[in-house]
Amino acid sequence: MTEAASGARVWYQSFVDEEEQRPYIDRLRDHLGTVADAGFDHEVVGISPPDRHFHPVTEFRIASRVIRNALAAEERGFDAFVVGHFQEPGINECKGAVGIPVIGLGEATMLHAMTLGRKIGLVTINPIFIPWHEDQISRYGLGERVVGVRAVDTHVDDYMKAFEDEKAYDAVREQFRRQAGPLLEMGVEVIVPAGGLPMLLFAKERGFSIEGATVLNGITVAAKSAEMAIKLKNLDGTSVSRRSWFAKASPEAIQEFLESQ
Repeated sequence: MTEAASGARVWYQSFVDEEEQRPYIDRLRDHLGTVADAGFDHEVVGISPPDRHFHPVTEFRIASRVIRNALAAEERGFDAFVVGHFQEPGINECKGAVGIPVIGLGEATMLHAMTLGRKIGLVTINPIFIPWHEDQISRYGLGERVVGVRAVDTHVDDYMKAFEDEKAYDAVREQFRRQAGPLLEMGVEVIVPAGGLPMLLFAKERGFSIEGATVLNGITVAAKSAEMAIKLKNLDGTSVSRRSWFAKASPEAIQEFLESQ
């Protein structure tokens, strides 16, 4: 048994409030507990106020909290940090601030999707996120493979209801299926629910597919990516590059950040 499999802790940073969105948090903890390898503990931490307003200002506010939490995770002895939000605010800064692996829900999911099919499509939770995801795809250099982004018209409360009520679940699922249609016409082979909420909602459908196209549960992908990153670091020292984008912040820079509002 390697050191990586003998008690590793993963901080899974959720972007919802642990009480206000309790149905999601409880199911997320159960799911991560189910998929975790022996010796890995995925601890879900929420954010309050949650990411309830669909706007860049909210993402900016939460990015600061995420960076602080990544630093806290490293300080408390966690072995990896997962940014459990598809848009991944603050992920670059987290990678440059801490020495533990940092995994992003969007990045890890899209990269793994490309191993499952040639053309990838995203279905996000609200139309406002379409340009955000298009920018995300461009920044990651995935434009030739992630060929389309569609959106259902939902909000956080719709998913809280769908976790508890079968009719609400069917309504969200049908919206998702309809929005997948244009992607399938483009030849998409893997459909990514672009958000932790729909990923977890559809997790109960093992082997979920639409007309043969795989619907990928990125929460599981991110969790297993974190476990793999821990194992690789322990096996041969693999870590994020410090040459350019993720150069390690100085202790002085980190201290100034922590002391700022």
